[in-house]
Amino acid sequence: MPVLPSWLTEPLWDRFAALLPQRPQFDAAHPLGCHPRRISDRIVFDKPLQVLRFGCSYEAIADSSCSASTIRNRRDEWIQLGLFTRLKQSALDAYDRIVGLVLEQIAIDGAVTKAPGGGEAAGRSPVDRGKQGMKRPGMTDGYGIPLGRVLAGANRHDSPLLAPTLDLLAELGPLPDEITVHLDAGCDSARSRTLLDERGLRGRIAHKGTKAPAQATQRWHVERAHARQNAFHRLARCYERRISVIEAFFDLADTTITVRSPIRYAWTTHRRDTRPRRRT
Repeated sequence: MPVLPSWLTEPLWDRFAALLPQRPQFDAAHPLGCHPRRISDRIVFDKPLQVLRFGCSYEAIADSSCSASTIRNRRDEWIQLGLFTRLKQSALDAYDRIVGLVLEQIAIDGAVTKAPGGGEAAGRSPVDRGKQGMKRPGMTDGYGIPLGRVLAGANRHDSPLLAPTLDLLAELGPLPDEITVHLDAGCDSARSRTLLDERGLRGRIAHKGTKAPAQATQRWHVERAHARQNAFHRLARCYERRISVIEAFFDLADTTITVRSPIRYAWTTHRRDTRPRRRT
């Protein structure tokens, strides 16, 4: 069973392949001139997708076509080249041209997940008996398309993480004149309101002590985005220790969510004989 349907993996690979630099099949600098043929990037690209979706180890998905060391080495090579970040930005640009990002309404909320392996983005979780956990304040547009996130230990409060999360707006290019930021009660403080005023943003913040279901506000979009990210089990239970690797997996997951959204929407709004089927 494929990790993702072909109507989703092929667009992902096409975008990723366009970002890859040219690489020779053989290493000309090998002293004996017998270096083995370089494994195809197309084969290796499927392996991080499997790790991301299933949450398994690299050794569990290694096979005769690709070893665990090759997966890690190629992953680190792509991270150093910034390919995962560029892939996510490419998907956002394409989505903005085709559908349009709803940047007038921004939703920000944090999610706490397990981090059994510890690492650079882990801390004592106050909701999991002090075990290692990770907090990720995420930001979405008004429809729930992931725009970015900040990684921190689970013991960090939401309010101090608001500023670095809002800094991600600068990466989106031109912004609307008026932006409303929807926040939960964790940011119900004078410090958060002052921060929004300094940046020229309007805030709709839930009040502490007042029950306000997420469905009654615009915050449910970011809650849905967290649920979609947690469907990738490598993010729901993170064993990676380096922030750069965690960010790469998040960028890959966010790209998948962004590319999948217009395809699914087109199933009900567009009819054509050659469109991808829901089931393959």
